[in-house]
Amino acid sequence: MDIKQQKNGNVGTLILGGRFDFNSHRAFKESYSGFLADAEVKSVEIDLANVSYIDSSALGMLLMLRERSDGMGKKVMLRNPNEVVIQILDIANFNKLFPIVKS
Repeated sequence: MDIKQQKNGNVGTLILGGRFDFNSHRAFKESYSGFLADAEVKSVEIDLANVSYIDSSALGMLLMLRERSDGMGKKVMLRNPNEVVIQILDIANFNKLFPIVKS
């Protein structure tokens, strides 16, 4: 999986690409850790537009990020999921756990 980081004011964005699965665990955790440690960052956006595949372990990673972010007073938002990803998020009821913004 490819991960690009952007920071714009108080928003940290992770732009993911490729397969978001168990093999992405370490890279994903490392990519958001800096945003959680940054006092200026108040919310973390996960851009899923270029994710071709997402599995249950990736859903677990998103939940872990949400739990850690909540504990630090930061919000997490999922952005731009494609049709395949949005179906998986809907089945897992992630729309009740995360704001999901579709472009």
